[in-house]
Amino acid sequence: MEPVTLTTERLLLRPFRASDADAVHAACQDPDIQRWTLVPSPYERGDAEDFTGRTSPENWRGDTAYDFAVLTKSDGALVGAMGLVRLERLYGPDHQAELGYWTVREHRRRGYTGEAARAVIAWAFTALGVERLEWCAEAGNEGSRAVALAVGFRMEGTDRARIVHRGTRRDAWRGALLPSDWRLPSATPYLPRLPAPGLPARTSGGGAGESSDEPSPV
Repeated sequence: MEPVTLTTERLLLRPFRASDADAVHAACQDPDIQRWTLVPSPYERGDAEDFTGRTSPENWRGDTAYDFAVLTKSDGALVGAMGLVRLERLYGPDHQAELGYWTVREHRRRGYTGEAARAVIAWAFTALGVERLEWCAEAGNEGSRAVALAVGFRMEGTDRARIVHRGTRRDAWRGALLPSDWRLPSATPYLPRLPAPGLPARTSGGGAGESSDEPSPV
């Protein structure tokens, strides 16, 4: 896909550039980002150069991930990364993708991550035809979960041993967002499963909450 740029009231979301390497390298020195995401640890300057100059552009060209640098309109400061990943399911009959993000420590708790997420979600549903958008984070990543809840994701459960992180398998929280949750149409009709006779209906839990821009998985 040709890279696109999205805007919000306060933010500019554009593909990463090689010139972003310094800012990405500085951001990923944060122990929390290394703890909760799959970035290399320790995070070297070469890692940032490789991601911004090679991996991210190749992801766009190959339709494997759409990575956005999230910048403030006011001064162009990097406030985080936001992306659609696992796109192998988007261009098949499933029409699914996964949303991932992390936020620079100094810019957390300002609502930036939720604001950027809403822009990417709207683009995914309307321009890309996504019919199910997933969110996944290692169990215990409360900040990531708070952002997901704030933009409408419904928590669907805990997947045992889903994530391999630093050589160990970790449980993961999983949630999903459908176009209908945002009152948008879906090309494929959705037929919800009804509860078994005599059993009460179960809700998946997780209404909207306040945004908490903590580090979270990409």
